[in-house]
Amino acid sequence: MTVADVRGLRAIRYGRDLEAVLAPPYDVLDQDQVDGFKARSSHNVVHLTRPGRDYEGAAATLRGWLDEGSWAPEPEPVMMIHETTFDGRQRTDLIAALRLQHYEDGVILPHERTHRGPKEDRLALLRATGMCLEPLWFLYRDLPRLLEGAPRVEEIRFQFEGEAHRLSTIRDRGFMAQVTKAFEGRPLLIADGHHRYETTLAYADEIGGGDDASSRFTLAALTDLTDPGLVVQPTHRILNSGIAVRGGRPVAGLDAALEALQQGAATVVYRDGVFEAYELEGAVPVMELHRQLLDNILGQRAAEDALQYTRDAREAVRWVDEGRGVAAFLLAAPDLGAILSLAQKGETMPQKATYFYPKTPSGLAFHQLDPNRNI
Repeated sequence: MTVADVRGLRAIRYGRDLEAVLAPPYDVLDQDQVDGFKARSSHNVVHLTRPGRDYEGAAATLRGWLDEGSWAPEPEPVMMIHETTFDGRQRTDLIAALRLQHYEDGVILPHERTHRGPKEDRLALLRATGMCLEPLWFLYRDLPRLLEGAPRVEEIRFQFEGEAHRLSTIRDRGFMAQVTKAFEGRPLLIADGHHRYETTLAYADEIGGGDDASSRFTLAALTDLTDPGLVVQPTHRILNSGIAVRGGRPVAGLDAALEALQQGAATVVYRDGVFEAYELEGAVPVMELHRQLLDNILGQRAAEDALQYTRDAREAVRWVDEGRGVAAFLLAAPDLGAILSLAQKGETMPQKATYFYPKTPSGLAFHQLDPNRNI
């Protein structure tokens, strides 16, 4: 299979107050937030997505929800349209099943490197639950009118994390077939969920199933690359220890540093109260930052052990001032077209190169990975 395969799925959905059971993706929550979402409802998805090491406990909780009927599968395959309104913008996502394929097929394109630890955790959870609990996020392009005229039914509106959401269901098999056809031959860029995608693919290979088995598909949220509500934010780096670079162009303060980034500087380095801007040749600054500066500083140290990350430039500077790191490397938001071009060439960027916002909530639906049942 060398084409993107997007289909309807028998989504497992919550039948009551949806807002109470939603949470952000598992990897953006600190422990206080986890505790807060668990307190919202005994059926909140965080009871499953963040079980600590109690994977069997999460599986038992999920079985209990299914047995009592609070979460139940759709009788027939569906797709869903999820709209998020925030800060005067609106983004539209299609939620559907997506065939899992190896990267070498050239259909699913990663743009970030992954690390072993998170994948081991997610694989243990998959083995216990057999369920995709959160949608993985993918970007497509050149289908601007894909969802125009979609026969929507059963619309649900709700508020979550300061955003207005609308979730509509598509049950029309003819329209879903049109969507499937539209995606054929188009590559999909992973926006968020590299670790979970690779883990789900590994689990699917482990449990097997025929070509059309639900185990061969993952739960996916798909967004047009040109959607005006698609926001990508930079992730700044803070070096824990080591010798930072010197010799850049002096910049007078944080506001001037942020302006320099908007005007084309690849990075601004902050250390000892001084900001310096650096011009680095290359299309994607975060990649050139690692290639030309950070990799030389880190030497044999792994980036995940030597760096901290934040999306807040002021916080990055404050952490250095407080002694939590020796230098901050500030970045501008990456260009999505350049990222896609790199991904199509088989190149990947350092971990945490992008942060797409707002995240699709977890808890909108689950997808069972069953080798004995077709999608």
